[in-house]
Amino acid sequence: MQVAVFTFNDFLENTYLLYDETRDCVIIDPGCNNEDEKNTLIDFVNGQGLKPVRLLNTHCHIDHVLGNAFVSDYYNLPLETHEGEIPVLKSCAQVAMMYGIPYEPSPPITKFLDESQTVQFGSTELKILFTPGHSPASISFYHEETKQIIGGDVLFQGSIGRTDLPGGNMETLLESIRNNFFNLPDDTIVYPGHGPKTSVGVEKKSNPFLRS
Repeated sequence: MQVAVFTFNDFLENTYLLYDETRDCVIIDPGCNNEDEKNTLIDFVNGQGLKPVRLLNTHCHIDHVLGNAFVSDYYNLPLETHEGEIPVLKSCAQVAMMYGIPYEPSPPITKFLDESQTVQFGSTELKILFTPGHSPASISFYHEETKQIIGGDVLFQGSIGRTDLPGGNMETLLESIRNNFFNLPDDTIVYPGHGPKTSVGVEKKSNPFLRS
């Protein structure tokens, strides 16, 4: 499985595109919200000969859903994420107005995902981990064979997701990290919603929020 990352919008959000040898791909947390960013995504898909088959959100804060409508319309894909993110998604129009940023409303969640399921595309299978705390029902996508996880705003290089937004909770977030991320092999690569990638082992040793 290959991972491509694009940093989009004023929040410097990481959008991920996962693909394998079948050329099927999934788009996770599209943050593209202007024509240049949308064209960057299209050009990569076309240049690699990929076929987008699923649109996924780790969670539904505004910076992670700015491109949902575009990706859903352009590639005719329904939106998939956890049912518990519905209130967060519904609040995005008001949040966008508060920040003064353009926002084409995301389509509603069509397929609900939870930790009892997997995400399949091409010859690839992703495990779904339930990792709330930054948002009420954030999920992460783990590829066991290559030891890579798309974690949204749960764990960052040297930091963790903020918990002061509606539905956030510090203890819940720390439990999510310790019970899910830190149970993975130390050499698991963590792809966060913002900033550079890191690894489980590095964060176990050096993350100031998790040393204890």
